[in-house]
Amino acid sequence: MWNASAPVVVGVDGSDAAIDAAIWAIDEAVSRDVPLRIVHVTHIEDQRAATDDDFRLDFHYAEASVRAATSAVEATGTQVKIETEVLWGTVKTVLIDESRNATMICPGSMGIGAIAGKLIGSTAATLAKESRCPVAIIRAPHRPHAGRTGWIVAVVENRADNESVIEHAMAEAQPRKAPVLAVGVWQEALREDILNRLVDTRKQLFPDVHVYPVASRAGIAQFLSENKDQSVQLAVVGSADAAQVAKIIGPHSHPLTGHGECSVLVVR
Repeated sequence: MWNASAPVVVGVDGSDAAIDAAIWAIDEAVSRDVPLRIVHVTHIEDQRAATDDDFRLDFHYAEASVRAATSAVEATGTQVKIETEVLWGTVKTVLIDESRNATMICPGSMGIGAIAGKLIGSTAATLAKESRCPVAIIRAPHRPHAGRTGWIVAVVENRADNESVIEHAMAEAQPRKAPVLAVGVWQEALREDILNRLVDTRKQLFPDVHVYPVASRAGIAQFLSENKDQSVQLAVVGSADAAQVAKIIGPHSHPLTGHGECSVLVVR
């Protein structure tokens, strides 16, 4: 049975990117009235050859990573319940296990690099595909263009999770006072009627969120690449589009779509 008090989990590794993810996740926890759970997963590759000093240094680094993220969250002054824990094991396995009892999981950096996982980091890529709850992969603090809030882009395809994607996007837009761009992507005949109907039904739940439907034959990565002049803070996709996350985010040093600060939420 789903636990309504399940926390928002952030996996931290001592990087600035992980701290950015922890700060981003504050509003997610507050809006749901659940704890913000900050975890570090530590793992020594060859435990047979590891010394007591190896374990001690690993544990101290883990504690420092959690402490840095916690301090950054507390420095915002936002009232949120914080839980912390150092966990042992393989990062991917442990975080997937964490996702079984989480409202959302944010992997932070957790291996993101120019070639790790080819594009976004093997841990983030695995969670995008295998997590049991929504996954938020945070690129960087969003800095909207002058006079703009930054779009929340919802990727709508002819799939069963369309309503969930739209609803999550509008739920993310509401506290941020951001507009939603609902991008209907169909390779066959474009179905504006389906897209409009989906948007209209969700508007009843979020009447103060402005949603603008637009149809496109391109995939979401191509759509974003072709609209680089627009400020996009978050792309919301369904689980079937998890493989597109790498194309949307790309390496930190060279985002493929031109939206270097665009984060991605994969809905379950």
